[in-house]
Amino acid sequence: MATVVITGCNRGIGLELCKQYSARGDDVIAICREPSDELRETDAEIVEGIDVSDDSATARLQEALADRPIDVLINNAGILHRDTLEDVDYDAMVEQYRVNTIGPLRVTRALLGNLSDGSKIGIVTSRVGSVEDNESGAYYGYRSSKAAANMIGMSLHRDLADRGIHVMLLHPGYVATDMTGGQGVSAIASATGLISRLDELGPDTSGTFWHAEGYPLPW
Repeated sequence: MATVVITGCNRGIGLELCKQYSARGDDVIAICREPSDELRETDAEIVEGIDVSDDSATARLQEALADRPIDVLINNAGILHRDTLEDVDYDAMVEQYRVNTIGPLRVTRALLGNLSDGSKIGIVTSRVGSVEDNESGAYYGYRSSKAAANMIGMSLHRDLADRGIHVMLLHPGYVATDMTGGQGVSAIASATGLISRLDELGPDTSGTFWHAEGYPLPW
C-alpha cells in the first residue's frame, strides 16, 4: 500500500486517478481548491482550499501533511486558455505559467520533507509543450507553460537524484474533460496509463517524458 498525493482532484483526470489508486488499496490524499460531490464520494482524504499558485495555500498544505511520508506525488492541477497569434492574452499567459509551471515546483518544494528514497514525482504536462512536436502553432500560453513545466521536471530530476527520488513528465493524452469540451479518450483510460507509467518509474526512467499510452515523447 502506497500513500499517493494528487493535486487538481475535483474532476477529470485527477478525480479518476483518485478513484483508481483508491480502488487498488492505496491511501490517497486529494488536493483541491474546492471538492466536487464526486470527489467526496471517493475514499480519498481531501485537503481543500489549496490553490497551487498561492504560497500561503501550499504552506497550509505543508502544515496539513506534517511529516506524513509520501510515496507518489502527482502534480496534476492545470488550466488551459486557448489563444491564437491574433488574440494572445498576456495576463492569461502569466496565469497559466503560475498554475501549470510554478505550481508543480511550489507543491513539490512544500512537500520535500515528506519525500524520501524511493518516492516518485509525476508532473502531468502535455505533448503540446514539446518544441519538436509543435506542428500547428497557437496556444501560446499553454504551450509555453507546459514546455517550462518540462524544464522544471528535468531540474527536479537532477536535484533529487542523489536522494533516490524519481521524476517523470507525463502527457495524459487528449482526454475527454471539461478542458477539451468532452472530446478525446476517456479519463479512465488516461488515468490507467498514467498509473502504469508511474508504477514503472525508477532510476532508469527518471527525467523522461512519456505518453500515458506507454511511449516516450520528444522534447
